Amino acid sequence: MFRYAIATGRAERDISVDLRGALAPIVTTHHAAITDPIAIGHLLRAIDGYCGQPVTHAALRLAPLVFLRPGELRHAEWSEINFDAAEWRIPGARMKMREAHIVPPPQQAVEVLRNLLPLTGVSRYVFPSLRSRQRPMSENTINAALRRLGYGQEEMTGHGFRAMASTCLNEQGWNSDLIELQLAHAERNKVRAAYNRSTRLQDRRKMMQAWADHLDTLRVGATIIPFRRTPM
Repeated sequence: MFRYAIATGRAERDISVDLRGALAPIVTTHHAAITDPIAIGHLLRAIDGYCGQPVTHAALRLAPLVFLRPGELRHAEWSEINFDAAEWRIPGARMKMREAHIVPPPQQAVEVLRNLLPLTGVSRYVFPSLRSRQRPMSENTINAALRRLGYGQEEMTGHGFRAMASTCLNEQGWNSDLIELQLAHAERNKVRAAYNRSTRLQDRRKMMQAWADHLDTLRVGATIIPFRRTPM
């Protein structure tokens, strides 16, 4: 643009050179994730055998079931969870895209939360810090627990549970819109986004329960027969 301006007499010099190094480049981060079904089963069994803090263990168990971003998971508050309705409503202020998000937790996730309630229910946070109930757990806790289980940072990360779910659900033929909605990815069309969030919750609930049941199957090491669903 500035070259054209100089050539046509609209500018004397390219002022963009003055900005070089002043603006941080956009970096695409790839988070390590396990997506092979057999390897997922190994990971789930390793998580079941985790011998660290109970709160960390619960977070590890919940992460693959709800596949939230790590920050959204560790900042979870008990006030967001409605056990009667089986809904987890996260306010937009806590979401990366600044849009309120609903997680329809599968039965397995509800069980994890109910078992954790007597332990951390007195805190604002579902996963409070070990040092203070007034703060959420550290951002490094999940990754540190995975390292303790023997998974290097090039193998699996806390963020990798999202890629795990996305890859497997797409391979199983679930509707890509449902998957993207549950991942809380950006929706450019505001009207469509609002419509999808309100009308597709039951479809997402079915998908989340099927995913949790699938993880149970992988956990016990059963033979998996590939299948493709009819898109919903």
